[in-house]
Amino acid sequence: MKTSPTSLDGLDLLASAVLVLDAESGIIYANAAAENLLESSIKALLHQKLTEVFLNAEGLAAVCNQAVAHQFADKRQDLVLERAGREALHVHIIVTALDDPDMPVLIEFRENVQQLKLDREERLYDQSQANKELIRNLAHEIKNPLGGIRGAAQLLELELPERHLKELREYTQVIIKEADRLQTLVDRLLAPHRRPHIVGDVNIHEVCERVRSLILAEFPTGLTIKRDYDLSAPEFRGDNEQLIQAVLNIAHNAAQALSARMKAGDACLILRTRVTRQVTLAKVRYRLALDLHIVDNGPGIPPEIQDRIFYPLVSGREGGSGLGLTLAQTFVLQHMGVIECESRPGCTDFRILIPLP
Repeated sequence: MKTSPTSLDGLDLLASAVLVLDAESGIIYANAAAENLLESSIKALLHQKLTEVFLNAEGLAAVCNQAVAHQFADKRQDLVLERAGREALHVHIIVTALDDPDMPVLIEFRENVQQLKLDREERLYDQSQANKELIRNLAHEIKNPLGGIRGAAQLLELELPERHLKELREYTQVIIKEADRLQTLVDRLLAPHRRPHIVGDVNIHEVCERVRSLILAEFPTGLTIKRDYDLSAPEFRGDNEQLIQAVLNIAHNAAQALSARMKAGDACLILRTRVTRQVTLAKVRYRLALDLHIVDNGPGIPPEIQDRIFYPLVSGREGGSGLGLTLAQTFVLQHMGVIECESRPGCTDFRILIPLP
C-alpha cells in the first residue's frame, strides 16, 4: 500500500526530526521537529536534495541510495552535518528503507547532545589555556614599563620649581595614580596564576553559606537568597578559598545584575547543589560529580556577549572589570571541573561541575 505525505502528519508529534525522501534523495516530507532542527520551513525544504541542505551530505546520500536498493532495513550512524552560514549539526541518524517506491527512505535525526557538550567543554578548556598565556604575557609586557613611568613621574615632581609646584603637581599625581591603577589591574590578572593551589577537605555547603553571608552583607535589602541543598553531597579534596572566590564572583555578578529587581523587592538568587552520576569532563568519565547551580531572575546576559563571558576584560555591566568570570573559570578548571551557563531574560543559570571521589 502506498503512503501519501498527508498520512505522515502524525510524525509531527515526534520530538526527533524526520525527513522522508524520494528515490533521488529529494525531500518530500519534513516534520515540525525537522523544521526546528534545520531552521527552515517545510516549504523551503520540499524537493531539495540532501546535498543542497548539507555541505557534506555525499556519504548520507550514498546510504540513502542503499536504502532505495533495499540493501538494509535500517542503518544507524553518528554524523557531523555541515551547513552554509550555520553551526554544524552533531546528530545520530537512523536511515530506514520503506516499502513505497514514491517515498522509499525515512531519516530520523537525533541531536548528539553528549558530543555537543564534549566539544563545548574542549573549546572552554582551550580558551582558558589561551587566556592564561595571553594574560601572563600581556601583564608582564605592561608591568615592566609601568614602573619606569611611575618612577619618572616621581622624579619629575621632585624637580618642579617651587613657584609652580601646586598647579603642576596635579599632573604628575595623575600619572602616578593611573600607573598605580594599572598595576593593581595587572596584579589581579596575575593573581590566580601566582597563588599556590592549597588542597584540603572542602564542604560545598560551607562554601555556599560563606558566599551567601557575604552577598547579603553587601545587598541587605530587596534580595532573597534561597538554598536548595543536597545534604548527601560528600566532601572532596580542593582549595576552599579558590572555590569560595569562584562562587562569590558568579553570585556577586548576579546580584549586581539584579539591581532593578532589588528596587522592586523581588530579586531572587538560588544556590542549588546536587550529585550527578556518570559525567564526562575534559574527555574523562567520572562516576560522581558535584552539580552546583547559581540561578538569578535578572535580565539575562546580553546575547552579543554570551559566547565570550569567560574571556578576560569582557563585561556586560558598565564599569565592570571583566575579570570575575575569568578567575572563576580558572579556579574551577584547577579542580578538573567546568562552568556552563544558560541565560535568557528572567533566568540566568551558572552550573559548576566538579568531579567527586
